[in-house]
Amino acid sequence: MIDNALLSPWLRRFLLEYIQNERNYSVHTQKSYRDTLVQLIPFVAALSKRKPECLVLEDLSGDVVRIFLKHCEKTRECSIATRNQRLAAIHSLARYVGSLNPAYLSWTGQVCAVPFKRSKRPLVSYLEKAEMDALLNAPDQASIQGRRDYCLLLFLYNSGARVDETAQLRISQLHLSSVPNHEHSYVIIHGKGNKTRQCPLWAKTAAALNRLIQGRLPEDHVFLNRRREHLTRFGIHGIVKRNVKKAALKVVSLKSKRVSPHVIRHTTATHLLRAGVDINTIRAWLGHVSIATTSIYAEVDLLAKEKALANCEGNQQSTPNWKKDGGLMAFLRSL
Repeated sequence: MIDNALLSPWLRRFLLEYIQNERNYSVHTQKSYRDTLVQLIPFVAALSKRKPECLVLEDLSGDVVRIFLKHCEKTRECSIATRNQRLAAIHSLARYVGSLNPAYLSWTGQVCAVPFKRSKRPLVSYLEKAEMDALLNAPDQASIQGRRDYCLLLFLYNSGARVDETAQLRISQLHLSSVPNHEHSYVIIHGKGNKTRQCPLWAKTAAALNRLIQGRLPEDHVFLNRRREHLTRFGIHGIVKRNVKKAALKVVSLKSKRVSPHVIRHTTATHLLRAGVDINTIRAWLGHVSIATTSIYAEVDLLAKEKALANCEGNQQSTPNWKKDGGLMAFLRSL
């Protein structure tokens, strides 16, 4: 039966019915799955010498999946993380087919038996307080562009928002208090997996945002480029890179660091941890699903480790010699 099972109808149902309607995955997840299939299908078609429309499930065997993943790593020079991301999409497709038709469970098991590859987890990079302050001071606030850059950098640091979340931020998501010091201001962030979270804003962040959005409509994006179009993720990366270069003239340590919007996100988490904020609150602040993801910041914070080590060194106690307590030992032997 599997020989006659065309792959094309299953792909359409998987992308349109399952991914969009049943699971309601975010647009970014949908695009990630689509990109995997855009690479996979022509590769399988070339191996089987068929047109993409004529492929059957049997053409996408476990061995073919392994060859495709090797192609991703060796020819396309993808990282292990990207390789595993591609495999996760293929596993999801196979499980979907098996769940709707038990006749294909053997094929599903064969494809899902292809394992993920383990990789070393890179150390999380973050900025020290002096480095972050230098970055915030880098934009020239005498210019419109400089004020926009300062507001963007400050928002990234305050909220710990992802670059996509920042690029898509709209004025209607900002709730800026009308009191002079902007107390109790916050932003509603639409994150990964269509999850929503609230993040409090510092008074200076709220004031900078208030100046930036003056006279604009609620549906407008917050951060715009010179053409009054909303900044893309690449535009935000460029702003960070440009200001890091300026800040490095004053703080030399920045020259040896690769700073991106995500590094600023790591910086937010690390500085919150140093300020005594509990790890579960930081998890909610950053929009992590699992606290295990957030716990990496406790592992990389060298300052906290140094303090713990100093406390250990200052409270060394000599090991008691129980043999000197003759009364106790005599009592134990008598039992």
